[in-house]
Amino acid sequence: MTTRKKETMWKALTNIKVILVILVPLVGACSGPKAGSEASPYSVHFVTVEKDVKLEVIDWGGSGKSLVLLAGGGNTAHIFDHFAPMLANEFHVYGITRRGFGASQFVSIENADRLAKDIIAVLDSMAIVDPVLAAHSIGGAEMNLVTRISPGRISALIYLEAGYPYAFSNEKGPTMQDFFNLSGPQPPSPQENDLTNFETLQNWDAETYGFRRPLSEFRQTWDSTAQGQPTRPRNFPGFVIFPTLLSNPGSNVVISLPSLVIFAVPHSREAWMTASADSNIRNQAELYFSKIDDLTKKQADVFEATVPSAQVIRMQGMHYIFLSNETEVLNEIRRFIADIK
Repeated sequence: MTTRKKETMWKALTNIKVILVILVPLVGACSGPKAGSEASPYSVHFVTVEKDVKLEVIDWGGSGKSLVLLAGGGNTAHIFDHFAPMLANEFHVYGITRRGFGASQFVSIENADRLAKDIIAVLDSMAIVDPVLAAHSIGGAEMNLVTRISPGRISALIYLEAGYPYAFSNEKGPTMQDFFNLSGPQPPSPQENDLTNFETLQNWDAETYGFRRPLSEFRQTWDSTAQGQPTRPRNFPGFVIFPTLLSNPGSNVVISLPSLVIFAVPHSREAWMTASADSNIRNQAELYFSKIDDLTKKQADVFEATVPSAQVIRMQGMHYIFLSNETEVLNEIRRFIADIK
């Protein structure tokens, strides 16, 4: 939510148009081991969660406590293809791609509870018992819904820049509208030479934003030619889901489970902003981050003061905190899960 790319997406979600795309049905089978780009091998499962809806579930393997990763808005589970394997030596790590994104199928939903039921159906199908759920960004809203719908099913929660008002809010903290009201300089777009192949796109993105997303995530989220040249971000049908989540923020949510809540505060400036020769862009960025850091600090303080079971961690980083602050976040997760055993 706090990168310019994310902030732009949040604003667009309120007026998003429905594009109904039904992905080709897959009969609940599991693929064999598949080499994850830039990651250790993983296996991919397709789990039926509803009629005509199968979700992609990635299993990075491992043993010990089950850890299930939920992607943020617009991402697939492949966003964790760098991160998850580094946890698989201590935990059994899974990732779920929500409906309407990547290889997961899409049917429209009536309310946000359906997204939580999707996650519960995956846990049932994969026989994942007493897991820790870890969510990035808006995945925090779905994670909370799981604990409400199926109490006792989850052992602990990890919020990776996911503790914003869509997941938890009360009258003492900021609202989602407070965040929506912020605006800043618009990010650049890749040029033709940046779209030569997925590797050049990945490199452009890393140089622009200051952290590196997995190559496999770009392959999941960008359209491409038959020759494998990326053309444009995919217009996933699942984007229509997000207004439902954002219009029902986590008002007065009761969080009783052990929780690790990591906020990026202060937020690190994105590389394209600090490198800009345009003083207007730099000034707009400073104003934007000053305001969003103030709101984030207030949200972190309210979360910490109101939820006794929460361990709130503040670290300077970016919204993709598990990528910008990989080592710190890995250490916090390991410590947290070790303490709850």
